[in-house]
Amino acid sequence: MCLYCYLCTRPTVCAGFTQTHRQTVCEGDGTVCGYSSNRMSGGALGIEIVLVFFLPLFLLHRYGHFRKQHPLVLFGTLLSWYLCFLIVFILPLDVSTTIYNQCKIDNEKPRSLTSSDPSNQTSNSSVFPTSTPKVCHKPWSYIPDGILPVFWRVVYWTSQCLTWLLLPFMQSYASSGGFSIPGKIKTALIENAIYYGTYLVIFCSLLIYLAAHPQWQLTWQGLQTISIAAANTWGLFLLVLLLGYGLVEIPCLYWNSSRHGYLLAKTYFKAAKLSKEKSDAEENMDDAMEEVANVNESIGYGHPLRISIDTILRKCPMEIQEKMVRPNTEDSEEESTQRTYPSKRSLVKLHKQVICAGQRHSQTQVQWAILLEEAFHLEDVCKNETNTSHQFVHSFLSSQPPGWLGKYLYTPTIEWYWECVLRQWCYRMLALLLSLLSVAVVWSECTFFSTHPVLSLFAIFIQLAESDYNYLYIEMACFLTILFLCVCVYSTVFRIRVFNYYYLVPHHQTDAYSLLFSGMLFCRLTPPLCLNFLGLIHMDASISHQQRIETAYTTIMGSMRLLSFIADGFYIYYPMLIVLLCIATYCSLGTRCLNLLGFPQYISQSDDLTSELVEEGRELIRRERRNRQRSEDRESRKRGWRERYGEQRNVRRSRNGYSELKDNDSPSDNSDIAQLTRRESGDHTGLLQDVDTTSLDPSDSPTQRYAGGRYLSLASSRTPIFNNV
Repeated sequence: MCLYCYLCTRPTVCAGFTQTHRQTVCEGDGTVCGYSSNRMSGGALGIEIVLVFFLPLFLLHRYGHFRKQHPLVLFGTLLSWYLCFLIVFILPLDVSTTIYNQCKIDNEKPRSLTSSDPSNQTSNSSVFPTSTPKVCHKPWSYIPDGILPVFWRVVYWTSQCLTWLLLPFMQSYASSGGFSIPGKIKTALIENAIYYGTYLVIFCSLLIYLAAHPQWQLTWQGLQTISIAAANTWGLFLLVLLLGYGLVEIPCLYWNSSRHGYLLAKTYFKAAKLSKEKSDAEENMDDAMEEVANVNESIGYGHPLRISIDTILRKCPMEIQEKMVRPNTEDSEEESTQRTYPSKRSLVKLHKQVICAGQRHSQTQVQWAILLEEAFHLEDVCKNETNTSHQFVHSFLSSQPPGWLGKYLYTPTIEWYWECVLRQWCYRMLALLLSLLSVAVVWSECTFFSTHPVLSLFAIFIQLAESDYNYLYIEMACFLTILFLCVCVYSTVFRIRVFNYYYLVPHHQTDAYSLLFSGMLFCRLTPPLCLNFLGLIHMDASISHQQRIETAYTTIMGSMRLLSFIADGFYIYYPMLIVLLCIATYCSLGTRCLNLLGFPQYISQSDDLTSELVEEGRELIRRERRNRQRSEDRESRKRGWRERYGEQRNVRRSRNGYSELKDNDSPSDNSDIAQLTRRESGDHTGLLQDVDTTSLDPSDSPTQRYAGGRYLSLASSRTPIFNNV
């Protein structure tokens, strides 16, 4: 067994070791020690690239609609989310690979100093060196040199082209009310003219600023660095706002989720707000459909604008389309001259109005159904807390039959213990854990610039793991830290609502504009988020000012020392504002400001407006519960009558048929039965025939077709029933 490993550069001195291609092999047993082999080992990178794809695909399936939305919208959103998640999941591998490369460089420094000093070579007659170098074990997820820089360059610049150029154009294209592709492109270019013009002015100003300072060389690399610095500065400005909100809101959300009374009161509050939004959406839908009906009546099938009207009608609900069916006749010349026809621009505006109204109406309907189920479930939880049988009882039966998991594992007893006992304690423990992580992030954001001593908690954890070269711990610590930061930021992106322009609604109800806008935010927030994380663990040399090898990600970002006022000023001191944002979020300053501006927000039940909306929502939920209870009682009565009288009728028919077959067992009886069947079928056929109201003769044949609209009787006799009176 090899007792000592050393990267030997002098075969005459190191007789027991053989060096091949930067690796040390013990000649005793042939084991590789110290430096591992230089095989191409990018399997971990390939596996993560494939597995990460399913996460944005799942989110897009939850929020988007694969059948109704345009394929370009789905592809743009999926690609933007996928690139951002790739950065988050691959960055820990970059950190572990960088630490391994730093270990190799540190081992080469003592040998270079020893070989350069001849006195040390002559004085040291031992076979082994006096200073033992560190053993650098290659990480399991090692990525060879040259792969990560290309990978980061492709991912970063693709995401930046999406967020600054393509996605804004696709937003305007998707929300346009044009009827043709050239019309939508024209509308999108006009709407984004100011947007792209602002970029052009900023870029020209940067060129003039660089040309006016001769100490800065106007090179392509310098332009890239300035562009990246500008994009990261804008992203960091928004990142601190969202992160300061999420660091406090996420732990509070889980803590409040353990309080059933708080959840139920907030659900009542949401019901009152959503009821008003639903009524407004229905009114907007009715107004839009009324205008569509007027336009549909005014434009005939021979008019050139009829194609546009048909396009608008296809965006309307199916029941409204059936009501607006117009006779396929062309208008006469007099009618066409007397009517006033809408313009093309007004039809484009109406088309956009119909699309927005339909989307908003569908969103409110789905949200209302989901909120009702949530309110009913919370009320059931409150009722079952005092249940002594320890079995969870639901007020209404589920519309879907329970699966094998619900039958055998998630039984009513287990459901009672989870909903009434265990869930609140699990949520409280999770809230405390998230609170500790939030405190650690806030402390590290305020102290990450200090390298002597090291005050950042995450930098201390990584350096402790680096001393032992525990690459698995390094990658897990990096991944969990980035994951927590992403949850705080991305959850705010998914929960934030900008009136009705941007709102991510689950259950396939998010519109194209909101999907593309979320993709833009992801691409702008993820690069500065990862740079901020590298600063927290002291892996960004432009912030920590340490003489060590940089990660491949920071090399693609460029040296921020070119812009010293950004690297030494904004990137260090601006994240400290996160303390003020956390305090403001904890005191609900933003919520109170919105409440004062006329946007009702849930504060506490002591507030008058909040208590009024809670009571209103409680009455709405009670009314919906009574309606559903009546409908279920009606269905149960129908089912009971159907089962009761259906079984009696089947038993009577089976008894009669059995007695007839037993008593009349001759061949002639079969002909009688066939004749009876033909007679009954003839009577039933006559039931569906039309009857002439002017001449109703009882001697007529039952197969005669009448012109009236009356139905014949089921009785076999054709004699009028009042003849014997």
